[in-house]
Amino acid sequence: MTDPVSIPVSRRRLLTSAAVGAGAAVIGFPALAQGFDPYTGAPLQGAPAAGATPDAGVVQVDPNADSRHNISSWRAHADWRPYFSNLTNGAILVDITSRALTFWSEDESVVKVYPTSVPVSSDLTRRGRTEIIKKVEGPTWAPTPEMKKRNPEWPDFVPAGPDNPLGTHALWLSWQYYRIHGTHDTRKIGRKSSNGCVGLYNEHIKELFGLTTIGTQVLLI
Repeated sequence: MTDPVSIPVSRRRLLTSAAVGAGAAVIGFPALAQGFDPYTGAPLQGAPAAGATPDAGVVQVDPNADSRHNISSWRAHADWRPYFSNLTNGAILVDITSRALTFWSEDESVVKVYPTSVPVSSDLTRRGRTEIIKKVEGPTWAPTPEMKKRNPEWPDFVPAGPDNPLGTHALWLSWQYYRIHGTHDTRKIGRKSSNGCVGLYNEHIKELFGLTTIGTQVLLI
């Protein structure tokens, strides 16, 4: 799995590091985890690739494709000042175009860059300022009342573990249903493969989880 990179970092090194992880092995999911979007409750359209997580949407994965194109637009943001007025509680910048998440600690002693998954389409993409309001290790998932009404056959609760679409850790944002979370489906990283949330490798979300606090600033651009 890739290691997050620290600023300053060369473009060549960043692309090489991310490309290694994009070809990592995939953990399979049961049929339940392939039929619906965990954030909106809408049935997935098209035929998700085997092992795809719920928020993989209509993205199809070609296992023979060169994964390097996934991160071809990466751009490291070395300076936080164009985006934040201060670093109180730390700051996270998610660049949808470059598919990268940059974290700065409050004292600027820690700067990390992680490859991410991004939404599959513009209508699912939300940009703007929010913040972390909740941190959960071993997140669980439960359908909303609306989801349950439309799909009574769904379970009332999906426990933490390999069947959970939120991976090993999740950071709740102030926007309802939006998360920065892990994923067990490593093919998603570096791709347009989510229905709104930002996904990281489980190793990376674990590290980011430890670096952030309630109130950490988040900006999606």
